[in-house]
Amino acid sequence: MRGQGELPAGAVAPADAAVIEECRGHGVDLLRANLTPHGILAAAPGARARARGYAAIFGRDAAVCALGMALSGDAVLEHEAAAGLVTLARHQAPNGQIPKFVDLTREEADFWYLGCIDATLWWLAALAVLDRRGSSGRLRARFAGEIARAIAWLHAQEHQRFFLLQQNEASDWADIMPRSGFVLYTNALWHWVKRLYGLPRAAETRANANHLFRPFSAPLSDYRRARLLVHYAKRRARNRELYLSFVNLALFGDEGDVFGNVLALLCGLADGSTGLAVLKALDRAGVAEPYPVRVVCEPIRESSVLWRPYMSRHRQNLAWQYHNGGVWPFVGAFWVVALAAAGQRDRAARALAKVAHANALGGWQFNEWLHGRTFAPSGMPRQSWNAAAYLLAWRAVVDNVRPFDVPR
Repeated sequence: MRGQGELPAGAVAPADAAVIEECRGHGVDLLRANLTPHGILAAAPGARARARGYAAIFGRDAAVCALGMALSGDAVLEHEAAAGLVTLARHQAPNGQIPKFVDLTREEADFWYLGCIDATLWWLAALAVLDRRGSSGRLRARFAGEIARAIAWLHAQEHQRFFLLQQNEASDWADIMPRSGFVLYTNALWHWVKRLYGLPRAAETRANANHLFRPFSAPLSDYRRARLLVHYAKRRARNRELYLSFVNLALFGDEGDVFGNVLALLCGLADGSTGLAVLKALDRAGVAEPYPVRVVCEPIRESSVLWRPYMSRHRQNLAWQYHNGGVWPFVGAFWVVALAAAGQRDRAARALAKVAHANALGGWQFNEWLHGRTFAPSGMPRQSWNAAAYLLAWRAVVDNVRPFDVPR
C-alpha cells in the first residue's frame, strides 16, 4: 500500500495511533474480501447476509464505498472502485432511477416500496468525484445517457418554487423513519450533485434549504407556502441550532438528524458560522461519545406524533436502536471528515481513533450499528461501507483530503 501523510503531531496517544493504522489495514482487507467482479457487496457473504439481502450491490453503499476505495491507497481497490457503479448503471430503470440494490444471484434490481431517492444522488456524486480523480476512466462521458436520465428523474421530483426534492417517508438511507416532504439529508446531497454537475438553481436550493430546515433566525419568506411550512417549527422546535430533519405541511423533525446535519456542512448548505454552530450543538448532545456517532440526538418515542407502527417491525427501530438513535460507525467517519473540513484536524484525529475502536469491537467485526445506550454491537457484521468510509476519513485526517469540495 502506498504511503500517505501523517496524523497531526501529538493529536492522539500512541496506542490510539496504532489502532488507527490497524483499522486502516483491516478495512482494506475487508473491502478486498467483499469485492466481486460486479462491485462491492454491502456486507461479507454468508447465510445470514444472503437471507437479509446484504450480499448484494446497494446503491448508496456502493457509492460510499467507491469514494473510500478511490482514496484507499490500495491499487486493487482503486482499480475496482467504479465496478459497483457500473452494475447499478446497467440496472437503471427506464425512468432514470438508480436501484436501491441489485441482487446478483437473480440479476434483479429492487427499487424499494416508495422509491429509494438517495441511491440516485449518491451514484451521481460518486461518478463525478471518481471522474475528477481520473482513476476509473472517463465515467461521465461513458455514462452520459444514464446520467442525463438520472438527473431528469430527480428534477421530476423537485418543487418548482423551492427547488428542493420532495419524497415519501422511509425512502432514503433511514428507510424506517418518518421523514417526508422536504428532507434535509436528501437535499444536502441534491445541492452537492447540483454543484458537481453545474445544474441550474443550486443557489436557490441552498437558500431555500436554509430557510426551511433552519428557519429560527431567518426572516420570513415572502412566499406564503414557505411561511406556512416553517410556522409550526418556529413555534415549537427545540433543537434550534440544528437543521430540522424534514419539513412537511404541519409536521417537522427536530429529533436531531446527525447525518443530515453533517452532510449540510459537507455538501455546502451551511456557511462557516452556521457550520460551527451545528458542530457545537452536536457536541453538546454528546453524539460522538464514546463512539461516533449516534445518528439522532433524541429518539422518536412511541408517544410522539412522528411515531409509525412500522418502526417497531422486528423491534428494530425502537429508541436508541438502528436509525432511531443507534451508533453507526460509517456515519461517524463522515463526522470525522466534517471536523477535518472545519479545520479541527486534531479533534478529527481523536474522533477517527474512536471510529477505529468501534470497528474493532468483536475482533474487528465492523458492525453495522451499535445500541445508542449500551453500545452493544448490532446489525450485520463486516459492513463494507464502515471500512470504506473509514478510509475516506483517514485520508481527510492524514492528508487533509476534502472529498466533498467542488472545483470552481
